[in-house]
Amino acid sequence: MPNSLKALGAFMARRAENLLVLMLGSMFFVFLVQIVFRYLLNFPIGWTHEISVILWLWLVLFGAGFVLRENEEIRFDIIYGAVGPGPRRIMALITAVALVVLYVISLPAMVDYVAFMKVERTAYLKLPFNWVYAIYIAFAVGAIIRYLWLGFRALRGEAPEAFDPTKASSGV
Repeated sequence: MPNSLKALGAFMARRAENLLVLMLGSMFFVFLVQIVFRYLLNFPIGWTHEISVILWLWLVLFGAGFVLRENEEIRFDIIYGAVGPGPRRIMALITAVALVVLYVISLPAMVDYVAFMKVERTAYLKLPFNWVYAIYIAFAVGAIIRYLWLGFRALRGEAPEAFDPTKASSGV
């Protein structure tokens, strides 16, 4: 891969992480506002809860689609970790093909559903639900691209990393 493409990818990855941090910080701030209004001022407000839920949805799906690395995903790796690079490569290829096929088949229905949800609005902020659920389309497209790339790497002969139990990690 050319250096300029790698540099662009690294730049975009950092901006995606920055956006994720911004979402998490905003969610935390709105949560604090909710606590202050509810318990200190005895004046509960609903928009803070609505923003927190929407930010949580976006945070999880955006993070899973664009920030989380392959080795940080949750997986059942009892068998995966016990086999060598060849079987791991075959398992990665099967997983990639299955996920790409499932996401591609379901993508038109997802797009239709999100487009349909423009008729509904959130309770407090009156945001169209298609704005709320649009992140799912971005997540699905990101997952398709990710698993196409991982399947391509497996076809080229690159086995995914073996799980190393000596490396402690929180997964993020």
